[in-house]
Amino acid sequence: MDLSLFERRRYTQGETPIEYLANLTDLLGGPEIYLKHDDLLGLAGGGNKTRKLEFLVADALRQGADTLITCGAIQSNHCRLTLAAAKKEGLHAVLVLSEIIPGSYREDAVGNNFLYRLMNPLEIHVVSGTCDLNIAMLEHAEILRAKDYKPYIIPMGGSNAIGCLGYIACAKEIIVQSEKLGIDFTHVVTPTGSCGTHTGLLMGLRGSGVKTPVIGMSVNNPSDKHIRRIEKLIQHVNGELFSKRKIPITDDDIIVFDEYIGSGYSLPSEGLKEAVQLLARYEAILLDPVYTGKAMAGLVDLIRKGHFKKTDKVLFLHTGGSPALYHYPDYTL
Repeated sequence: MDLSLFERRRYTQGETPIEYLANLTDLLGGPEIYLKHDDLLGLAGGGNKTRKLEFLVADALRQGADTLITCGAIQSNHCRLTLAAAKKEGLHAVLVLSEIIPGSYREDAVGNNFLYRLMNPLEIHVVSGTCDLNIAMLEHAEILRAKDYKPYIIPMGGSNAIGCLGYIACAKEIIVQSEKLGIDFTHVVTPTGSCGTHTGLLMGLRGSGVKTPVIGMSVNNPSDKHIRRIEKLIQHVNGELFSKRKIPITDDDIIVFDEYIGSGYSLPSEGLKEAVQLLARYEAILLDPVYTGKAMAGLVDLIRKGHFKKTDKVLFLHTGGSPALYHYPDYTL
């Protein structure tokens, strides 16, 4: 896997740190819990989408685009970071947002909505949660072309073959850090939403000969739907980017838990409040209520159920998203 073959923009200086969560480890009685700080990635508050955008924006520039268009929920971290990347590169940005709960979008809202306004995209379009968001985005891209813009379409979450390269790169970074730290991680735990992060981590580890399990904690969909999506992304990455040396992934490699979704995407779940408070009060780390809070709730529950050995070394991927804390205070206090 020679990632130097792919064009890439750099939005973060160096690697993101890995922190040992000694207080949380002691509180839960093992295993050893570590946290990969992708919340410290570059671009307007950081988060996992920054890694994907390094490759996606490079592809957009290669194609001569002058506008990035993408879609997501009304408090989308991905939309925030796509907008930030556009500003960094001197491009326009158009956001198509899905109002999942009718009447929930407010232009003057805090969190990511505030950051959208602060960075000033070319356009924001809000559509009903019953609409097909991808179709709505494609329609707006056609309108942009009719106005002589050159839009580059980035799918929800930046999760396509090119976007997955960001977390193939992250997996290689983790391997190097593991060797430097002298820590052999037994598991990697990640929130799983649009599946690009999960897919990239898995392919990056397996492509490097590392068999560490990647455990996904679904934040929105049943496990079987995520598994099919990950399988499809693996096919696209192997077919479009690594056709000469495909990365082998087995069915047993794809692990997703869906018990911690709660009422649905961006809605409260059992254990969410406790997980966010545990990290804030014992480790001074801010989780978000949409992705990392639910994923940490899942990890805490699995630890309490004896899923891990006390001697295991579990690496939790912090994918960012803390601006959402200010929009959903009732979920966490």
